[in-house]
Amino acid sequence: MIKCYIRNENAIALIDTMTELDGEIIDKVVWVDMLVPTYDEIIFIENTFNIKFPTKQETEEIEISSRYWEESDKIEINSYFLITAKDSSHNETVSFILYHDLLISIRYTKLYTFDEFNRKIFATPKQFETGYDIFCQILDIRIDADADIIEKLSRDITRLRKHVLTDYTNDDEEILERISSLEDLNMQLRENLNDKQRILSSFLKSNKYKHNLKHDVTVMLKDIKSLIDYTDFNFERLDYLQNIFVGVLSIEQNKVIKMFTIVNVVFLPPTLIASIYGMNFDLLPELHWQYGYLLSIAMMIASSILPVYIFKRKGWI
Repeated sequence: MIKCYIRNENAIALIDTMTELDGEIIDKVVWVDMLVPTYDEIIFIENTFNIKFPTKQETEEIEISSRYWEESDKIEINSYFLITAKDSSHNETVSFILYHDLLISIRYTKLYTFDEFNRKIFATPKQFETGYDIFCQILDIRIDADADIIEKLSRDITRLRKHVLTDYTNDDEEILERISSLEDLNMQLRENLNDKQRILSSFLKSNKYKHNLKHDVTVMLKDIKSLIDYTDFNFERLDYLQNIFVGVLSIEQNKVIKMFTIVNVVFLPPTLIASIYGMNFDLLPELHWQYGYLLSIAMMIASSILPVYIFKRKGWI
């Protein structure tokens, strides 16, 4: 699907049919948004604007020379956009091509950032004169979304810490799985932010756009730096939480071992007495005694009570 945004004086118009693009309209296009484009759509846009798109494989490469590069008349950028789900999350690459004052974006999944910006561009069209303005605003919305995810992640870590310390109910595997998923999300956020930091740092050095946008790019870089610091803090909190959980788990295991030890000590003396009087020897004085059975029972009861009394006096139970 292709959407073309056209500037008409102080307004923005939308064209979603390729046949409507003619010579006069092409010069007014400020943004072409391509969502899961077909091969024919890619060829059409390439021919219409005389531009060449990177392949899907090229957009996934991680070196900075593949994430951002400039040519005489255009800038090509590949940036990560984090997609979060209930059970998992992943970084999706979005490609941007800034060609003169035109922005072309290529993506292969629906993204909240673009939906949000789509509402904003029609609400305040005067703010977006060129594709550079649109590109900066899209990244700004994405950075705000990343900040919201980090805030939610921090709240989740706090709740999980309280659960481990106050509501621990032996759900060991579930807690470890939750810690692992939070670490994975924080790692992807860090990767996402580092990618944008490198891209914007290179973009800041470019002389292809208006001077007033440099201030916006500088502010975004400062925001990214603060968010990266916060992801580092979350890594420390998760590491600390994991250590706490291992400590709580050890305490719970020690309690179980302690209980088994007490039970063994309590029943060891009666077992010893029963073993002695269970031996088949001819010379066993109490064997034919009238009160021998009662005496052995009394000795076993007393030998069971005595360790419990000693443990309680020492505060072990």
